[in-house]
Amino acid sequence: MKNKKLKKKLRVGILGATGMVGQRFISLLEKHPWFDVVVLAASSQSAGKKYEEAVRGRWCMKNSIPKKIKKITVKAVEGDFNEIVKNVDLVFSAIDMSKKKIKEVEEHYASAGIAVVSNNSAHRWTEDVPMIMPEINENHLSLVSIQRKKRGWKKGLLVVKPNCSLQSYLPVIYALKQFNPQIVSVTTLQAISGAGKTFESWPEMVDNCIPFIGGEEEKTEKEPLKILGIIKNKKIELAKNINISATCIRVSVSDGHMASVSVKFKKKPTFLQIKKAIINFKNSLAKLNLPSAPKKFIKYFSENNRPQTKLDRDYENGMGITCGRFREDKDSGWKFIALSHNTIRGAAGGAILVAELLYKKGYLSRNF
Repeated sequence: MKNKKLKKKLRVGILGATGMVGQRFISLLEKHPWFDVVVLAASSQSAGKKYEEAVRGRWCMKNSIPKKIKKITVKAVEGDFNEIVKNVDLVFSAIDMSKKKIKEVEEHYASAGIAVVSNNSAHRWTEDVPMIMPEINENHLSLVSIQRKKRGWKKGLLVVKPNCSLQSYLPVIYALKQFNPQIVSVTTLQAISGAGKTFESWPEMVDNCIPFIGGEEEKTEKEPLKILGIIKNKKIELAKNINISATCIRVSVSDGHMASVSVKFKKKPTFLQIKKAIINFKNSLAKLNLPSAPKKFIKYFSENNRPQTKLDRDYENGMGITCGRFREDKDSGWKFIALSHNTIRGAAGGAILVAELLYKKGYLSRNF
């Protein structure tokens, strides 16, 4: 499917607009050439308030609230459903509810003809819902047609993005796929913003590490299998040739998830082969000219002390991946360090990129 030239911006709603990820959506979409934020929705506690009032004292972004956004009256995600769906073409979901409730809400919007791109984990394992990391598995978007036929949706759709914890290391593994990576051991060092916190709201994390993050290790180990899988019999068959073991640690960093990775290959590459594969990685999105896509997806550092969280998390406006410290493992594999920005690439920015891909492939249109 191909889209026609965009004459008017698509009207966007943000569900969960007052939370940290919702705020990041607002920040990133301020001057977006394709998407125009016209609806902000949150819980009933925030509904009816002007947005600047709803987030007073808890706006977490470095830049101020966009002038246009400040005076928008916040709607209730559920209570104002009918009014919301009349005014949007696309919603980004960052709602904070139980998984069961999130599923119900997202399906409700999609069934009303709205495209739903979710940052939540609730639908990541729903059989007909693709989980997209655009540079790796854009072909999984073909599942949308199967989803629509199965559910009787003509224009609505539901697509999710993967967890932030795997965004740093999986692109590097994918860039080395020609050498058949088989066993991956990863330790993630995850920023506090991944928990929706700042040092002001979570002072206990100053000068601290917590060696457990609920649910993260399972997501880090299993979600890549769906992303690397293939569509078979109208569903995604999980990748079977790779095993991943993860340890996830919360660290005293504001933004940026780092990963320390050890990987064994069926066909062990040389250092030069690894370096060449990463530097010459061909991004399938390059030809699509998506506004949020990084010009160069993965950056290789030759310095032993890079990437560093503070220095490199904003690479390609936070949408790129950095890696380095490649060294040979005694057990016939290789070790390396990788880094991504968790609330940009790993959350709101990644979801916006998915929506851009959906538009470019002809899955999004205005609702009149």
